[in-house]
Amino acid sequence: MLCGIDEAGRGPLAGDLVIAGCVLNSSVEGLNDSKKLSAKKRELLFEEIIKNSHFHVVKISPKSIDADGLSLCIKRGLQEIIKNMPGCEYLFDGNSNFGVSGIETMIKADGKVAEVSAASILAKVTHDRDILSEAKKYPEYQFEKHKGYGTALHVEMIKKYGYCEIHRRSYKLKALQATLF
Repeated sequence: MLCGIDEAGRGPLAGDLVIAGCVLNSSVEGLNDSKKLSAKKRELLFEEIIKNSHFHVVKISPKSIDADGLSLCIKRGLQEIIKNMPGCEYLFDGNSNFGVSGIETMIKADGKVAEVSAASILAKVTHDRDILSEAKKYPEYQFEKHKGYGTALHVEMIKKYGYCEIHRRSYKLKALQATLF
């Protein structure tokens, strides 16, 4: 049994990091790297993956990322996937297993291996749904437009309103240094 693992939300300035592990029980047509699919297609595939797999999704808060660092948080997320999905071979998209034994890695696995593609979609849709929910609580940041990533619009909103509860304060941007520190 292969458990594909991928993450979404490593780079944004706001929102959770989401790591998903997925074992497909039956094939799902149309899987690919989540970044290569439209939001509508990801949503449709998300529902198919849920129906045809065993999976576990880990959410890591901005506060945890700020306190412990991104690498340690990813390591803990990978360990949680293994704990909750035992007895598998594990394949993580990328080139680092973050020191977690038993996890193999492959660059661009999210576009090559169905289980990793499925994990990529689970992680991305979960991340995007969560950040869109947060957009309702913090409308001034316009999260629905940038999903928490460091776009010019997002940086301008941080300059104008400061950080909110879901921002990662440990992510330092030169554009914000003079404004917030």
